[in-house]
Amino acid sequence: MKTVAIWTVVAVVGAVCWGVLAIARGETISALWLLFAALCSYAIAYRFYSRFITYKVLRADDKRATPAERLENGRDFDVTDRRVLFGHHFAAIAGAGPLVGPVLAAQMGYLPGTIWIVVGVIFAGAVQDLTVMFFSMRRNGKSLGQMIREEIGLVGGIAALIAVFAIMIIILAVLALIVVNALAESPWGVWSIGLTIPIALFMGVYLRRLRPGRVLEATGIGVALLLLAIVSGGWIEDSGLGETLTLSKEWLVLALVVYGFVASVLPVWLLLTPRDYLSTFMKIGVIVLLAVSLIIARPVLQAEAVTDFAREGTGPVFAGSLFPFVFITIACGALSGFHALISSGTTPKMVAKESQVRLIGYGGMLMESFVAVSALIAACVIDQGLYFAMNSPAGATGGTVESAATFVQGLGFDTSAQDLAAASAAVQEETLISRTGGAPALAVGLAQVFSQAFGGGGQAFWYHFAIMFEALFILTAVDAGTRVGRFMLQDTIGNVWKKFGDLSWRPGNIIASAVVVGLWGSVLYIGVTDPLGGVNQLFPLFGIANQLLAAIALTLCTVLLVKHGKLRYAWVTGIPLVWDLVVTMTASWQKVFSGDPRVGYFTQAGVYRDAQNAGEVLAPAQDQGQMDQVIFNSTLNGILQSVFALLTLVVAAHAAVIIAKAIRANGLPTTEEPAVPSKIVEPAGLFPTAEEKRAIAEHERLVGAGSGRSEAEEK
Repeated sequence: MKTVAIWTVVAVVGAVCWGVLAIARGETISALWLLFAALCSYAIAYRFYSRFITYKVLRADDKRATPAERLENGRDFDVTDRRVLFGHHFAAIAGAGPLVGPVLAAQMGYLPGTIWIVVGVIFAGAVQDLTVMFFSMRRNGKSLGQMIREEIGLVGGIAALIAVFAIMIIILAVLALIVVNALAESPWGVWSIGLTIPIALFMGVYLRRLRPGRVLEATGIGVALLLLAIVSGGWIEDSGLGETLTLSKEWLVLALVVYGFVASVLPVWLLLTPRDYLSTFMKIGVIVLLAVSLIIARPVLQAEAVTDFAREGTGPVFAGSLFPFVFITIACGALSGFHALISSGTTPKMVAKESQVRLIGYGGMLMESFVAVSALIAACVIDQGLYFAMNSPAGATGGTVESAATFVQGLGFDTSAQDLAAASAAVQEETLISRTGGAPALAVGLAQVFSQAFGGGGQAFWYHFAIMFEALFILTAVDAGTRVGRFMLQDTIGNVWKKFGDLSWRPGNIIASAVVVGLWGSVLYIGVTDPLGGVNQLFPLFGIANQLLAAIALTLCTVLLVKHGKLRYAWVTGIPLVWDLVVTMTASWQKVFSGDPRVGYFTQAGVYRDAQNAGEVLAPAQDQGQMDQVIFNSTLNGILQSVFALLTLVVAAHAAVIIAKAIRANGLPTTEEPAVPSKIVEPAGLFPTAEEKRAIAEHERLVGAGSGRSEAEEK
């Protein structure tokens, strides 16, 4: 009765909050309604829906040994504490999408984005992460592309391998681009984030060699050092070293490429896992701090529930109607194909027990969704005139506070030039006009909320702290993604050269890592030097490609459910698959064939080509060389968009054939590895139950008595 009462209260609170959001129009509304609507929905989804999928649909079995236990080699396959692995996985999946996407989508109002973030993650995003991780774990941690090749067939598999790898390169380049934009000319950020690397190396050695199994001990030391790195960044900025660490975008591209290569080839326990685990403390800490600050400050939402831009599709931040572009702009936080790469890459090779995929896969995605909700709130509580002045391109705002004020007043806001200048001065920035990309606007929103909650001052500190937090948040997805890219490339080439597919072969690791970082580094450089702005050009391609990748992942999961004889549960992944295909194909069609140059890639290239033939130079290009660059980049984006969509349709068509065969045969053989009894005992959730504690104690007693090893050695 106690449990029933608790969940009844949670359901009622959530329903009331959603009701207020649905009916409130033309009046100020507290951000807390949005916050608690999301939290109650997450709690119910994790308690009931994720449990149903894990134990009823997938039938997770903790008596089976995972590949981390069976194939442990201390480099890629490594039994990892569930808390550390949750941190690594969350850090790896939580990139630019949940921070930048909701901020950009706020131009359409707070309601469309909120609904998509919460409903999308419960029924699509978290489901994808959980099921892909489980199926990969049952197949020795194979990559998404390799599983599709083996389960769907040669043609569909080849199409998937090409699409998945190419899309992943675009995603990694965009993630790195956001980092570059955040860290450029910022010695504070470069210093603080640079120090996380030696701190992570120390933690890796500490947990592996010096004090094995002492997770909380290492965590305390690591968090203390991380806080010192953050605080000392402010000192470095004002010192002689600050000038040395003031790096240009081009130098940051080189630094990220080198870091991505090193992180990919080192043992996973030495750098990747401890760094991501450490980063997670800051990520979760800042988000929890934001939630607490929202409760204290109780800011009101300045944005409308649904704006005219959502209805008309003429927004200055990005062009396009509510459907399909709000579902593309908010790529991560609701549904993200990139997560399928991590869930079939590093994470399934480190899971100790099958039941832990519920916490790590579904729970990790819910955490990212909460980040997206927090980012949306931060964008909606700032003055909306300032929001549009920051996120609209310089061609629209004019680049000065006077012209930007005129621009936003034309949109219906009463923000003055003095207001815009005061906002810049408050965060000690020369200007905030046309600071596009979403990250600066999010930093302003976070700084405003923190400042209101903790005394009304220090906006400059909080702003620069938020910028550094965003860069750290995104960078962890780049290093994990590079490693996953290496796995994918080795898996693919391993089909024709078996030795190269051996993940333990060091030369193969080095060659594949170099190829992957070289590819996304090249795209990153194109984005950094793009006259139209890398984010403006690449983010739509990133968003659609990311959701196309999710469609491929959900296709695989639907096929496997049917092949395993679970047709009655195929709706779990089938329904989000159909929705995702409708959204992505509509968006792809518009980006390729739209006659609006703000939407269609080829139309945009045509406009610049016609102007060039007439001897004109269109802003923001400043010469004919940059005109050539715009034409080339827009054409390339259109071609890539077309290819990605066609490859996805090829995979879906071949999957439909396999599904039809499996239905007729009531199931088909799969490449799932045979069950091997597990010899370890681990909790399923974040906190062990009383029964799990007794089982662990009994297991340790028996193992200790049988081997004579100490408890620390056994850990």
